[in-house]
Amino acid sequence: MSTRIVPWLAVVGGGIGLLASFVLMVEKVALLEDPGYVPTCSINPVLSCGSVMVTPQAEAFGMPNPLLGITGFAVVVTAGVGLLAGFRPPRWFWLGLQAGTTFGVVFVHWLIWQSLYSIEALCPYCMVVWAVTIPLFWYTTLHNLARRPAGALLARYHSFVLALWFVVIIALIAVKFWDYWSTLV
Repeated sequence: MSTRIVPWLAVVGGGIGLLASFVLMVEKVALLEDPGYVPTCSINPVLSCGSVMVTPQAEAFGMPNPLLGITGFAVVVTAGVGLLAGFRPPRWFWLGLQAGTTFGVVFVHWLIWQSLYSIEALCPYCMVVWAVTIPLFWYTTLHNLARRPAGALLARYHSFVLALWFVVIIALIAVKFWDYWSTLV
């Protein structure tokens, strides 16, 4: 199952993440050039890239976070293209992809927490990155666990686990910003 999904997910999901990271970097550069610039993804007080981009969390490692996304997603897309072309990678390749996607999913969840409870704003392009990083991690993990008993059990419920994961994140967002969302109805 995951053997067929991972290459396509890497190309499509990685491509979407690469595009979102690139757009975020363009927006960040525009904001650096003109502090009065309002990013295209600043829609309202809650969906506001501009509010997120000016925080220390937006440069967690001393550089704009989108640079990590551009680099990481470029590697993921390249890996996916190689896999689709018939490349049969050695174990170290899969372990490296696991390490990268694990770093990505941990970092994304730290950013989710920061967005919800510290910054109190959501960046739509960042949420696109969240949405592709989670399945990339999940299906890479399933691929790497495929020959283990736990892997077979997780693979059987792969879509349920992924759906539940997203439902929890959406619920956290809904609860955190309920006061704002309820004013729109």
